[in-house]
Amino acid sequence: MEIIIHGDKIKVTKAMSDYIEEKLEKLDKYLENSDNVRANVIVKVKNHEQTVEITIPLKTIILRSEETREDFYASVDKTIDKLERQIRKNKTRLMSRQSKPSYDFNFATIDFEDDNEKEEHKIVKRKSVEVKPMSEEEAILQMELLGHEFFMFKDADTDNFAVIYKRKDENYGIIESE
Repeated sequence: MEIIIHGDKIKVTKAMSDYIEEKLEKLDKYLENSDNVRANVIVKVKNHEQTVEITIPLKTIILRSEETREDFYASVDKTIDKLERQIRKNKTRLMSRQSKPSYDFNFATIDFEDDNEKEEHKIVKRKSVEVKPMSEEEAILQMELLGHEFFMFKDADTDNFAVIYKRKDENYGIIESE
């Protein structure tokens, strides 16, 4: 696996990068062609907290996890554990889509989740909304008034559909359609 490590407001030391690489090797057993896989790691520091974000883009899915802790090594461990759990938890879904070989997973090495952890998620509610043209500022206001974490709207400037969402850092992000 090719590992690209960037530091945001921190210099990533050799010990830190070695630790990340050692822990990411744990995921190699789940990937069939791990030599062709690139893992992007971003290490951030804010106050006394260390955030580790790992993104692994595969052919048709993206594995991503982020964890913030006071200890860098704990952040790395928790992030890797989350990625491993994502793969194990979604093994059945990934296998059902495997009819056309588009994933790089070696399913023989993935254990099923324990029965008490295994929980099928399904759509339990469907809602139709009227998507009105509005500015980004109006969408933020509407989202805050509703008390939601996200809001779908039609951008009045571009005429494209967009979703505005509240990020963990209390700022906002926008996902736009093309």
